[in-house]
Amino acid sequence: MAIEKTYSMLKPDAVRNRHMGEIIARIERSGLTIERMELGMVTPEQAAANYAEHEGKPFYNGLIEYITSGPVVKMVVSGEGAVKKMRTLMGATNPAEAAPGTIRGDFGLIMDENVIHGSDSPESAEREIGVFFGA
Repeated sequence: MAIEKTYSMLKPDAVRNRHMGEIIARIERSGLTIERMELGMVTPEQAAANYAEHEGKPFYNGLIEYITSGPVVKMVVSGEGAVKKMRTLMGATNPAEAAPGTIRGDFGLIMDENVIHGSDSPESAEREIGVFFGA
């Protein structure tokens, strides 16, 4: 597999509930490299750009409100097959369906606050890294 970059973000519930250290440690133990990391707020403009494909859906406004409600940890993660590896580490989007041992399975409580975001393809990763870290 090729070395690739992906975007990942620890959401406000992960920061608020003090799960950052353990989640970051899991990423590092997996063999992936955190190339860049920043604690900060997501602006409404970044949120709209990141979740543009969901605009008009019933959950869109709540998603934007949630992701801008508190600090997040934004990361560029790299390694062989980084996108797929991060998706596996994260677990199913719905924490109730996420396997124990995955980040969402262990730390997620509800679908609307599922601890972590990760790019779903190399193309999404490139776009999302641009949204949150610039070109």
